[in-house]
Amino acid sequence: MPMKIGDQPFFERVNDGLEDNFMRSAVTSAQERMQGKRLAAVEELGDWEEWRKLGEEIRTHTLDNLDYYLQQLSENTAKRGGHVFFAKTKEEATEYIKNVVEKKQAKKIVKSKSMVTEEINLNETLESAGCEVIETDLGEYILQLDDHDPPSHIVVPALHKNKEQIRDTFKEKKGYQKTEVPEELALFAREQLRQEFLTADLGITGCNFAVADAGTVCLVTNEGNAGLVTALPKTQITVMGMERIVPSWEELDVLVSLLCRSSVGQKLTSYITGLTGPKEAFDVDGPEEFHLVIVDNGRSNILGTEFQSALHCIRCAACINVCPVYRHIGGHSYGSIYPGPIGAVLTPLLGGYDDYKELPYASSLCAACTDACPVKIPLHELLIKHRRKIVEDEKKAPMAEKLAMKGYEFAVKHPSVYKAGTKSAPAVLKPITKDNSIKSGPGPVKLWTDTRDLPAPSKQRFRDWYKQKQQQEEQ
Repeated sequence: MPMKIGDQPFFERVNDGLEDNFMRSAVTSAQERMQGKRLAAVEELGDWEEWRKLGEEIRTHTLDNLDYYLQQLSENTAKRGGHVFFAKTKEEATEYIKNVVEKKQAKKIVKSKSMVTEEINLNETLESAGCEVIETDLGEYILQLDDHDPPSHIVVPALHKNKEQIRDTFKEKKGYQKTEVPEELALFAREQLRQEFLTADLGITGCNFAVADAGTVCLVTNEGNAGLVTALPKTQITVMGMERIVPSWEELDVLVSLLCRSSVGQKLTSYITGLTGPKEAFDVDGPEEFHLVIVDNGRSNILGTEFQSALHCIRCAACINVCPVYRHIGGHSYGSIYPGPIGAVLTPLLGGYDDYKELPYASSLCAACTDACPVKIPLHELLIKHRRKIVEDEKKAPMAEKLAMKGYEFAVKHPSVYKAGTKSAPAVLKPITKDNSIKSGPGPVKLWTDTRDLPAPSKQRFRDWYKQKQQQEEQ
């Protein structure tokens, strides 16, 4: 299943997250730190809302004309000597890449960080074909060594690890002998990866944005590993989601400014790299062969629907960094490589409701995610649309919920039943309300009472109070 991480049911994953005190502490600290940096960075731009509006307009225009810009990108890439492949499905994408790898007889592959390659399970496909695949982003490298632990954050994949855990992983898997001091850990990883870059047969990257009118792929990074992935191996493959495209350099400038400030609170990241096809005669480095794989994998089904704005996402994770639900349950609880509010919206669209129908409910609907999004995706509204669709169109509401709503419908249609229910409510709910000994309610109520107090209903009903008030006024 594309994107899926783990086989645990949703609420088991949530409970694991809630019980992981270190993870919750790390997420809280990271959210506060990144949110603080983001607010400081956007302040410098002036009217941030105008920038957001411009970002939304660019993404809306691009998606409304996506066929035109993809064709333009393909033609311009081919003119510069690159090979372009449009993959309708995950299987088509991985099969094409595997064929290129086999044709080049590549055995060692270095990769820079890429969410779409995680989405299509590319590493597993290449490893099953006998290749050694090395993640070169530091966070991804740590997770790969740690028994292929999946990422828990779009920008900071190893957010759920502390330096002691990383030290132990390096010691167990690579013979590391020094301390947990971050500088020593980073130096060790750099030394380990340097030889991998020099001996790699093929490089694979993701794509932050592709510039249609130039045939250029743009990578936004802080570590410099993507530069080595694209400069040293003789063959390079870039994998991009079909929506990750801008018309020209002018629009790229706007979106990169929004991305850097929203993701890590920087004016610009350390490296903004533009790659245009294979190297030419005057170039001193770069691949001799370049392939661009443009992945659909369900995205075209979202175009033209009420959820199209979800494809505006520029993967900044600003929504994740302000989400109170993510803060408490962590990234792995979503069961998808796309966590947080954008994951709760996007994952059911790409992976279906059968596996991900709980995700739209993993939200308080506080709208902090919508306010933080630099391209104005109405995330909380899309979550509500998912909920409506799950109940009305997909008929996937839980049986307990269906029975409860049927019971409520019956009660409000029959005044005598409704009157009896409101009168008995204080007595019926008393055992599970605040200040009583029973801490957990029955059925669906348990999900509430396990983590919150249930207020006791007033012993006096509104109807009785209103009737009493009228009588007093008449007297």
